[in-house]
Amino acid sequence: MPPAPGTSAAIAVAGLAKTYGAADKPVHAVAGIDFTVTPGSVTALLGGNGAGKTTTIAMLLGLLKPTSGSISILGTDMLRDRHHILPRLNFSSPYVDLPHRLTVRQNLKVFAGLYAVPQASARIEQLAEELNFAALLDRPAGALSAGQKTRVALAKALINQPDLLLLDEPTASLDPDTADWVRSLLEKYRREFGVTILLASHNMSEVERLCDQVLMMKEGRIVDRGTAPELIERYGRRNLEEVFLDIARGQGKAALEAAPA
Repeated sequence: MPPAPGTSAAIAVAGLAKTYGAADKPVHAVAGIDFTVTPGSVTALLGGNGAGKTTTIAMLLGLLKPTSGSISILGTDMLRDRHHILPRLNFSSPYVDLPHRLTVRQNLKVFAGLYAVPQASARIEQLAEELNFAALLDRPAGALSAGQKTRVALAKALINQPDLLLLDEPTASLDPDTADWVRSLLEKYRREFGVTILLASHNMSEVERLCDQVLMMKEGRIVDRGTAPELIERYGRRNLEEVFLDIARGQGKAALEAAPA
């Protein structure tokens, strides 16, 4: 389903902030960020540990209530009407475990039920074939390897054919061949269904390959943004990993000062 008529952004965030702690000693996990994501695009949200990426994603999913700011997703105010839009979203992270005692098939049936997926059994079989884990369907989730868990987590994220897909390290723990295959699957899914993807990753070559826009976060703020080639040129570096290191280490200040607001 495309965004609502008249909507030009799949995600529009303005002044988004999340503060913890006492008023006299606040901790600004996210410190008033603004960004938009074009429908059908892939955007990377990058930053070191503690930069605010996970908190931002949690607010986009409606799992955390912002201290201030606004979130519009697919033309819907996430803070007022999130229940109307949640069926069109999904999320994947290899760091969020599925119930260990349930089999892979049982876990996926639970999520298919939550999203009211029609012909759920057939959809699960289809994803298992596409993601190459059909032989694991009746294995307990707790008995999977890290790479197998990553594939199953991605299947869970695709179960409802979402219009907006939020991914946290989608190829973590996968060998290079399987990781490349997953990236190709995401590219194919994007082409076929026009899905919008927001991606958090520490794999800079993955970001360079998949993403149309890169948002660089540090200490709760977006400190730079642009396409990967634009950022590489701005910092005078050979690749995005070197740009990431410059920002994480507080280098490239001239480039930061020239960065678009």
